[in-house]
Amino acid sequence: MPYCYICPHRCGVDRPLTLADSAEGRCFGSCGCGLAPIVARAALHRWEEPCISGTRGAGAVFFSGCNLHCVFCQNFSVSSKNGYGDGFGIEIDVPRLRQIYRELIEEGAHNIDLVTPTHFAQAVAESLDAPLGVPVIYNCGGFETLDTLAKLKGKIDIYLPDLKWYDDVAAVKYSNAPSYFRVATAAIEAMYEQVGAYKLDEDGLLQKGVLIRHLIMPGFLDDTKKIIDWVAKTFKPGQVLFSLMRQYVPCGRAKEYPEIDRTLSDEEYKEAEAYLLASSIEDGYLQEEAACASEDFIPAFDGTGVLKKAEN
Repeated sequence: MPYCYICPHRCGVDRPLTLADSAEGRCFGSCGCGLAPIVARAALHRWEEPCISGTRGAGAVFFSGCNLHCVFCQNFSVSSKNGYGDGFGIEIDVPRLRQIYRELIEEGAHNIDLVTPTHFAQAVAESLDAPLGVPVIYNCGGFETLDTLAKLKGKIDIYLPDLKWYDDVAAVKYSNAPSYFRVATAAIEAMYEQVGAYKLDEDGLLQKGVLIRHLIMPGFLDDTKKIIDWVAKTFKPGQVLFSLMRQYVPCGRAKEYPEIDRTLSDEEYKEAEAYLLASSIEDGYLQEEAACASEDFIPAFDGTGVLKKAEN
């Protein structure tokens, strides 16, 4: 791929295979990454929705870098490989990525949870040439191109997109994502066309389908309501799952934006919750207060599980 058009930024940059192939050890596209996967952590993860984490945990592979630049990102220490910071991560090749999947499955992972994979979609597609025997989850920010999603068809069982913003001004200001709502909703509809209505197994674990996440932002209840309206209008009960999240914690560069440098108030959450419960959306999740607004739920991005294990 001589020029990169993987994500909606369509930078058109010549991304090197590895960062070492770049004259300055980095590239200057929106994601700031080469084509080879850069991974910050690969381990069992128990803080996804219950239908994903189950009893043993999701096999989460946390990629470094991101095609979004959310100033409040709770994973900022690894997502910021894009001009705002160096973003921790270890560069690996596709065969090692496949081996990581196998190791996580051997540890008991219910699924393989690919977290922020968009900018490495080409490598991800190559790594999934052979079935894994467990569901594969594409856990993304929702800012996807239809072309890239088409290349993943048949390789992804579960799409787990965010639907962050309705307001385009906010999407640009806080996530550097022009036309975010239009792009993300088109992507979510394409995801649904690929995998169809969600399906749970006898243990309540998600086997296929789309689970849409929305993080309520302080001061943006109108956005939340319009997003709930879109989901309710677009999908019938039984088609998709919807997760209303109250876990916002000011991270990353949020201090530079005083209006979002605070957690969600109880009143804001109760209003959002009441709006959701009054809608036609029946399938999904609300977050208990005890599970919210704490950095304790952010995993340690320290390279766990990324490098090949030493053989005894």
